Amino acid sequence: MNRHELWSYAEIARHINVQPETVRNYRRHGLLPEPDVVDGSGHPRWYPGTIRDWVRNRPRHR
Repeated sequence: MNRHELWSYAEIARHINVQPETVRNYRRHGLLPEPDVVDGSGHPRWYPGTIRDWVRNRPRHR
């Protein structure tokens, strides 16, 4: 697995300019797409394209 091809909460947070805990809350509330991969330690990971599509299609925040 190439870590550069999968994003953790931290990379997603940087991409949308929020704190990683905010991204965790999005997932807890069902606002984040399902992870593309769950690594051997149980950590969710997403392909950058999955997150870019989600960002493009999500409702704008106030």
